[in-house]
Amino acid sequence: MTILDQIVAQKRIEVAQRKTETPVSVLEQMPDFRRVPLSARDAIQDLNSTGIIAEFKRRSPSKGVINDRAGVAETTQGYVRAGAAVLSVLTDEPFFGGTPADLQAARQANPSTPILRKDFVIDAYQLLEAKAWGADLVLLIAACLTPAEVADLSQEAQNLGLQVLLEVHDEHELDQTLTHTVDLVGVNNRNLKTFETSIETSLRLIERIPDTFAKITESGLHDAATMRTLFRAGFDGFLIGEAFMKTSDPAAALAELVAQYNTTPLPI
Repeated sequence: MTILDQIVAQKRIEVAQRKTETPVSVLEQMPDFRRVPLSARDAIQDLNSTGIIAEFKRRSPSKGVINDRAGVAETTQGYVRAGAAVLSVLTDEPFFGGTPADLQAARQANPSTPILRKDFVIDAYQLLEAKAWGADLVLLIAACLTPAEVADLSQEAQNLGLQVLLEVHDEHELDQTLTHTVDLVGVNNRNLKTFETSIETSLRLIERIPDTFAKITESGLHDAATMRTLFRAGFDGFLIGEAFMKTSDPAAALAELVAQYNTTPLPI
């Protein structure tokens, strides 16, 4: 059983338990459920945008503890001041150390910035949670969903006013799951079998993503030159977390990267 299989199996148990603890009727009465979600796509594609989705992540299965000292409100506010277009907040606890309270704290601290609920969505109930907790954007990972599930969940998300980031790792996932109810397509440069990263994955898949979708590159992004190469290839945005969170001051790390990016010429 792969790490992804383990995560999904645990997620099914979690979701079943949360459904009994917090009925849909309770989620629908939460203040943020009535809030009109912000457009992550617009924030990323704005001409003055850095295109950066800055992630708050305490740990991961492959890296272990990344940063267990940073506070979510302080860090995400710092991200926004440093130029983040969108925030990403992990809500998976067993494997990534995230909680719903993290997302809610980020929402309260950053009322005008779009936020991605970063989790393993396998059930429509999680979309209702995302809206109730203050998310604007949800992640659907092609590697743990069938094409029919991607279609159904993305439509449900749209019905709630949430945008959808579809994450793919290869051509097969992209070709099988891409649907018009997705807003952004993310290419994850991490190999799920080896956990190694290579931007060649993004450079290979970019031509297969229609321009009707915002194009995001994920994982293995550590320097401005790499970002410029990917921008020139056609990517609108960059999801970056570990490169910031592994430092003592994630927001300062983002500010430094933005400064370098703004002074790095496009590759010829």
